[in-house]
Amino acid sequence: MKVLIELVTSDWMFVWLAVIIATIVIEIITVGLTAIWLTGGALAALFVCLLGGHWGLQLAVFFAVTFVLLYFTRPWALKYLESKKTATNYEETIGKTVRVTEAVDNKRGLGKADYNGMEWTARAKDDDTTFAVDEQAVVAQVSGVKLILEKIHS
Repeated sequence: MKVLIELVTSDWMFVWLAVIIATIVIEIITVGLTAIWLTGGALAALFVCLLGGHWGLQLAVFFAVTFVLLYFTRPWALKYLESKKTATNYEETIGKTVRVTEAVDNKRGLGKADYNGMEWTARAKDDDTTFAVDEQAVVAQVSGVKLILEKIHS
């Protein structure tokens, strides 16, 4: 029983638990597969710790498992996740003519425009400029998910 208590209260157990919690928090915040590999290594090291393994062995297992996970699973995971991304190519909209589908008024925070069959939130480049429904405008820039419009110059 005394041996079990010594194992459970091992300082290294708390180190590995802290690493696991920290890397999970980092992973949740970044959502980009940045720390999950370290979590796997820390879990393996915690298991070795609970079995009574020496701290040197725990570190070796931590680094070995982390390396194996990074080397073998990261390329597969990134490929799988990259296939889920949709390219928007928003840059192609700059300089194009769009049709206003909801009056654009920056002061009231209103406006939508249609480009290539897709409706975008729209704002005027100049706060004093407004656009009426069905008016044509030119995309001056894209800011986030908003088209920034300007009047068509004749």
